[in-house]
Amino acid sequence: MSHEEHKFWNTPKGWAACVMIFAASYFVWMEHRQHLFEFLPYLIFLLCPLMHLFMHHGHHGQADKSTDDAIEDAYLRGVEDGQQQKRRD
Repeated sequence: MSHEEHKFWNTPKGWAACVMIFAASYFVWMEHRQHLFEFLPYLIFLLCPLMHLFMHHGHHGQADKSTDDAIEDAYLRGVEDGQQQKRRD
């Protein structure tokens, strides 16, 4: 017996929520367009912290070890090259 998980947006309540969101967006756009354009620069600045939070979501503890090793190896090669060049000068 297979148990499928139903997503909220595929339920009748989800469809009703979509219709309500669309209707509210339409009326806000039609009736308050001037106010939206007035505050658009501030809205863009307010989006910056939100984007920062959501875009850095996956950085903790999920780094690829081979990439970290490659970066460390490149760093050590650069240090060695710098030391050799310093000795030559």
